[in-house]
Amino acid sequence: MCQLEVTKCSFLLCLGMSIIICSVIYLRARIPTEPKPLEPSSCRPFPPSCKAFLPGNDKRIEWYHRDCKAESYILNSRLQCSNLTRDLHFITRPLSREEEDYPLAFIVTVHKELELFVRLFRAIYMPQNVYCIHVDAKAPRGYREAVQRLVSCFENTFLSSRSETVTYAGFSRLQADLNCMKDLAKSKIGWRKVVNLCGQDFPVKSNLELVQYLKSKEWRDRNMTPGVKQPVSMRHRTQLQHKEIIGSHVALKGLGLKKGPPPYNLQVYFGTAYYALTRAFVDFVLKNQIAQSLLEWSKDTFSPDEHYWVTLNHIKEAPGSHIDGGWAGAIRAIKWKDQEGRTHNGCKGRYVRDICIYGIGDLPWIINRNSMFANKFERNTFPEALDCLEQWHRNKVLSQATVPIDPSWLLAIQSNSSSSSNNSSSSSSSSRSYFNSSAEA
Repeated sequence: MCQLEVTKCSFLLCLGMSIIICSVIYLRARIPTEPKPLEPSSCRPFPPSCKAFLPGNDKRIEWYHRDCKAESYILNSRLQCSNLTRDLHFITRPLSREEEDYPLAFIVTVHKELELFVRLFRAIYMPQNVYCIHVDAKAPRGYREAVQRLVSCFENTFLSSRSETVTYAGFSRLQADLNCMKDLAKSKIGWRKVVNLCGQDFPVKSNLELVQYLKSKEWRDRNMTPGVKQPVSMRHRTQLQHKEIIGSHVALKGLGLKKGPPPYNLQVYFGTAYYALTRAFVDFVLKNQIAQSLLEWSKDTFSPDEHYWVTLNHIKEAPGSHIDGGWAGAIRAIKWKDQEGRTHNGCKGRYVRDICIYGIGDLPWIINRNSMFANKFERNTFPEALDCLEQWHRNKVLSQATVPIDPSWLLAIQSNSSSSSNNSSSSSSSSRSYFNSSAEA
């Protein structure tokens, strides 16, 4: 009898402990936890020079990336979209009513550096916008499949229905944008303006700042195509016939065959290949006879994207035209080598084709200039410049939000280098509180 009681007590004790353990496991699974900081061995800290751009002045606090392997993550063919948007920290809700009421369209042409594209896309992504991604036809198959895998997770993002083999300074570069424009014209999203990007760009303005800038009094009903009447030094581009060696380069035809004059006696302008265009202007480009004739005439010119948009934007009949625009429009922060000492204090990274590949020392100039975007970045050459600008940009985006901040939107977390991992978790919490308090301000 006594033995039976002991056995019974032991059974009840084991049963009770099992129930307690199961309850604890169940509750831990149901209760959301704070995002945990990654170990320094997995995610390197930001360099000391970057701290000047991040909140907090405590020297003991280190900022750590939360995603160190964005490229390898995308290459995982078995990933689920719900995990991807969370683990790569995509913003999944409009951050303000103002942005929601003014959706933008983006054209992004890419061909290399998958991780750089992922980080660019994440920086500009908002669920109310629409995105057309043009992947160069000569890009490796694995690259295209990875981009397609990423894009398929977003209903408002798609690959261009037609891909070009893009040649530097060739007509194919202009055609790539036009392919996306045709696709965007069919979009059910009521986008207001379209902006074009390349894979080595990165935003400086937040989406809210882009909206406010593009609908400001100066630009509300206008296209932004910085440029001037074609200088004498550039006339050879459109006065001599060129041919595109597909995927290689652009060369003169023969010994310099002359072209006929532009159609409709148009004045040719010279400017940047980047723009911000109204939807009505895009319809004009796709349907108007003047635009189509200029396009046909431009096929054997050199770098036609640097004259096509700006020339059309100086036609009175074009919707949103800006006849006296000149170089107005803060579209790109670019350090040209021949402008050193005049518009900038030199490249802190390195020059490629007379354009600065930014180093971290260029960030103060980029931030103070406050253009829409900055160009160019290389992930493998100067990773710290991109890391720092990306975190600075996300801090700004979240601080301007008028909605509660989802913890998964944080790109980086803080940890106290002189404390235990428990203290690191509390630092993560304080980082989250920083953004929540900013959103409520």
